[in-house]
Amino acid sequence: MVQQRLLAINCTSQRLPARASQEDTMHARQDAIIEAFSRMRRDSGLRHREIAATLEISEGELIAAHCGLDTASSDSDMQATRLRPDFPQIIAAIEPLGEVMALTRNESCVHEKSGIYRKVSHQGPVGLVLGGSIDLRLFYQQWRHAFAVEDHTSKGLQQSLQFFDVTGTAVHKVFLKSESHAAAYALLIQQFRADDQSGGMIVEAARPLAVALDDSDIDIAGFRRDWAAMKDTHEFFGLLKQYKLTRTQGLRLADPSFSTAVAPDVITRLLQSAAAENVAIMVFVGNPGIIQIHSGPVRNIKLMGPWINVLDEDFNLHLRQDLIANAWVVRKPTEDGIVTSLELFDAQGENIAMLFGERKPGKPELESWRALINDLTEATCSA
Repeated sequence: MVQQRLLAINCTSQRLPARASQEDTMHARQDAIIEAFSRMRRDSGLRHREIAATLEISEGELIAAHCGLDTASSDSDMQATRLRPDFPQIIAAIEPLGEVMALTRNESCVHEKSGIYRKVSHQGPVGLVLGGSIDLRLFYQQWRHAFAVEDHTSKGLQQSLQFFDVTGTAVHKVFLKSESHAAAYALLIQQFRADDQSGGMIVEAARPLAVALDDSDIDIAGFRRDWAAMKDTHEFFGLLKQYKLTRTQGLRLADPSFSTAVAPDVITRLLQSAAAENVAIMVFVGNPGIIQIHSGPVRNIKLMGPWINVLDEDFNLHLRQDLIANAWVVRKPTEDGIVTSLELFDAQGENIAMLFGERKPGKPELESWRALINDLTEATCSA
């Protein structure tokens, strides 16, 4: 199967002997991936994710193929070191690296934030990073593989820590910056280096997405009653689980005073208005393994084709507007008053991003944020 997939895209013209051993097959597969990566990077400058998609493999498989290479004799532009899956301990060991860039993405959005990994903790499979600029919620049960990656790019050496789930999909990445401490990075690799440095990765198929129940099977009245009685935004997930609702179905069935459908392009006007009026916001972007949060103002908003971008010094956001299938303004009751968010979803009902006004627990929502989003909601509904 591996040989057929790689040969189909001309990664290699060499066919294995009919009775090639499994080890021979794995080595041939690894060699083919490495050769294809170097050629495609050289000829087109594609990113890892794009090259992996072209090869019909996961990004994790692309990285894992570069494990165990002899750096003295290898012609590859990339080398990877497999790390032990001690994920909470690795995250806790990042602080000595100093300022780095944290990257979290899903299919439609990339969230990049510079800072230091401070106030790292975990309880069971859930971790927190609360160091100000780097603000993460980590769900380690979704993590499976870890690598330290050295990539020789046209802009120079790029060093990173990269984490993947069981499907080989990237969960989170940490990139060194010019001011990062390379010696601490080397010590981290030495501390967590796995004994097994063989090339390759075994991946599993993605689990099917949750299927929504028929509306007629939902206690809509009870759901709306309990929504109105919420005291904290974190109760919302439990509410959806209690009533067996997908998130988008819950937003659709909610009382209209708490959930309003808006045009997908409202995100562009929201970011532009927040920048123009200097409204501090929170931008949540995640995948099943992590949520990464920006808190503060946004300033440099740029439209580039289908992408809406925030290009600030310590925060970059890249969001595919054309992949937003629906958007909702959502209002949740709390002990601090109503908390308002803009939530974006793709065609599969997967969350792309959520935006709030900047706030801390115990503090009411910013009036400037509420006014901004109310104006956008009214404009959308009247259009």
